[in-house]
Amino acid sequence: MKRFIIAITGASGTVYGLRLIEELFKNSELIVILSESAIHVMKTETEIKSFDEFEKKFSYKNIKIFHENEISAPPASGSYRTDGMFIVPCSMKTLSAIAHGYADNLITRAADVTIKEGRPLVISPREMPLSVIHLENMLKLAKIGVIIVPPQPAFYHKPEKIDDIVNFVVGKILDCMGVENNLFRRWE
Repeated sequence: MKRFIIAITGASGTVYGLRLIEELFKNSELIVILSESAIHVMKTETEIKSFDEFEKKFSYKNIKIFHENEISAPPASGSYRTDGMFIVPCSMKTLSAIAHGYADNLITRAADVTIKEGRPLVISPREMPLSVIHLENMLKLAKIGVIIVPPQPAFYHKPEKIDDIVNFVVGKILDCMGVENNLFRRWE
């Protein structure tokens, strides 16, 4: 069974992170890290209103949940083996910290470890617009192999509801990590 880290930060698009967890936990061991700001955004975007509610919703034996302040948790070490990390959504604060090696919490430390160990890191930045600073930080990360996947939907699959758009974006995120999925109708 593969083991992935999923971090959710305080940016719009927490529904993508939640859907990613729902898809991956079926066949993978997951380490989920939440920032304090992610909980605040989830309160606005979803039915989840607290860290405790999140833990109850995702209380499965193959999911371990950590708060960003738990800096000594297993994903903070390179000796803790994973098959890669997702940060969905990724705030510009988190993206900047990773781009500049500022590992001050469990999310940025786990990303730093993922990069130094040569494991795949997929980052889905928050919604637009993006400044030159944001784009330069993304370019810096892309040059070292981080996969940047903006949550931009396509419309060739003729989405009929929001779930169709969410599934398309999450399917593309999974594709970037090489995880098989059938979340959207592919171009033929």
